[in-house]
Amino acid sequence: MSAAALRADVAAVLFDLDGTLIDTAPDLAYALNLQRRARRQSEVPLDRLRPFVSQGARGMLREGFGLTPEHADYAALREEFLDVYAANLCRESRLFHGMAEVLEQLEARRTPWGIVTNKLQRFTLPLLEALGLSERAACIVCGDTTPYTKPHPAPLLAASTWLTLEPSACVYIGDDERDVQAGHAAGMVPIVALYGYLGADKPPQQWGAELYISTPLDLLNLLPAPLSMG
Repeated sequence: MSAAALRADVAAVLFDLDGTLIDTAPDLAYALNLQRRARRQSEVPLDRLRPFVSQGARGMLREGFGLTPEHADYAALREEFLDVYAANLCRESRLFHGMAEVLEQLEARRTPWGIVTNKLQRFTLPLLEALGLSERAACIVCGDTTPYTKPHPAPLLAASTWLTLEPSACVYIGDDERDVQAGHAAGMVPIVALYGYLGADKPPQQWGAELYISTPLDLLNLLPAPLSMG
């Protein structure tokens, strides 16, 4: 789909959370490094951890401790990581630069926007509340809202149902290949946020998306023009 074709059809915009709407990497890295400090290990630089943030605890613990879910110590370390993160949810997490203007523009255009994330409600809702976003989002679908998480389409379909829109009327912006897979499976147009975390595996240009944005503000050029106030 071309950008020109997209402009006429978008009725709602859905965002992934970590790495797309909000830069949460500093606080997730802080939680991991608190664990490492407690074990007398040196801190891992934020730039090294940033690509793995969209993979959640699994990605952080693999990079920080070399552990995978099959390891005997993984479950306990994961629970500890989540508890430490819950206590440090919004120390430095902020909207990506330009995203505040994007949300204001969407609201001015009366285009509803929502969030679909694999992040659990336990973390998502307090974070959004702290940033003043929870009352503004038209829908919030978390990792435990439906029985499935992305790349399964169920969370995105739940969002479109919440908005009483056909999935094809929604775009979904994300920074992980799972976001593209979920968007296609739900019948939505996926857009890759190239400013996000993106992982360290396959280049985002190979994820199968047709549209990309380099900054949050680029999104406004893909959406229907604002209604005339005259």
